[in-house]
Amino acid sequence: MNMKVDLPYLERDCDRHGNPRCYVRRRGKRIRIRDDYGTANFALAYHDAVEKLGVSDHEKITTLRPLHPKGSLGWLGSLYFKSKNDFLKLAKDSQRARRNSLEECFREPFSDEDAEPMGNCPLKYFSAQKAKRLLEAKDSSGAATNRRKHLSAMCSWGVDNGHLASNPVRDIKAGRAVKGGGYYTWTIPDVEQFIDYHKIGSKAVLALGLLLFSGARRQDMVDLGKQHARGGWMRYVPKKTLYKRRDVSQKPLLPVLAHIIAKSPCGSLTFLETEYGKPFTPAGFGNWFRDRCDEASLPQCTAHGLKKAGATIAAENGATTRQLMAMFDWSTISQAEVYTRAADQKRLAGEAMGLITLDRSNTETPNCVDIVSGIAHSVCRTDDSGVAAPTKIAV
Repeated sequence: MNMKVDLPYLERDCDRHGNPRCYVRRRGKRIRIRDDYGTANFALAYHDAVEKLGVSDHEKITTLRPLHPKGSLGWLGSLYFKSKNDFLKLAKDSQRARRNSLEECFREPFSDEDAEPMGNCPLKYFSAQKAKRLLEAKDSSGAATNRRKHLSAMCSWGVDNGHLASNPVRDIKAGRAVKGGGYYTWTIPDVEQFIDYHKIGSKAVLALGLLLFSGARRQDMVDLGKQHARGGWMRYVPKKTLYKRRDVSQKPLLPVLAHIIAKSPCGSLTFLETEYGKPFTPAGFGNWFRDRCDEASLPQCTAHGLKKAGATIAAENGATTRQLMAMFDWSTISQAEVYTRAADQKRLAGEAMGLITLDRSNTETPNCVDIVSGIAHSVCRTDDSGVAAPTKIAV
């Protein structure tokens, strides 16, 4: 269900690619709203922007009708999205993902015969059966598992705050998520093709190097700059777990990454900057990098897939689960075991498949190839001076 109303202080235009943009402008200042116009997310962001711009109480917009009636599932969601000790303590990217997932649930039809959105369902009638319908609406078990997790978190909050008598989602058996899916994992030829197209010294290859060799999440990588590099190490506080702890993540600045940075145009505060000389937002960077992949004829590749490639390479070269957790700022062993199990399977198969032979005299087993050297060779090519060794970063 969309909200289509005229809002004071709202301005709309298009960027150079023709994409629509919305701003709240007041008293010489403006705030951009990145959520889709007409959605519940947009309404919340609009009100937040009005608050931040200091509009007086009598000027604030109070006539917008709620998207869902009081006492409904969607109404519970609107309260949950404002909970300071629960939802708002999550990292921004986690908030966005959870909000989008729940908003999808609110838009699902009540039944096959009734197109009324599930968000209008009174809480007293929201049963395990209706929750199960929301989970079955997703095509993949992984997506259904995420939806179940988000619904359950919201309902648990509703129970704790007296809006629900019980959590109906807990009565549904969790589905079996499919492991190893998701974003496409880059291969070494993919990396080489990207570098061959964009060339060392470009912003695109700098972005690839930071994603592949720093171990940082996209939301942390866009903020990395020379101030984070000291004594051959990168130090920063991961944003995703900032609401839980402020532990500093420390990673060695690999020579191959130092070489890329030294050859690339870097900003004053962040290595990567937009064409306007400002740091990227995580979402803005993802869209920008998507275009760079398309230019290199790699439509299947994404920013997140590079991190998966790094984890795969490290695991295949012997990294343990604990090492992977430290490298990629993961808090649970299960995340790392996805890669170590796959690497162990590949290694064991590589060692054992040679045993399927009719030649009783041949007992030689092939060795695994060190694939990291392939990337380093592609990146650290001979520069104009004829020197092939990576250059140390000046910080």
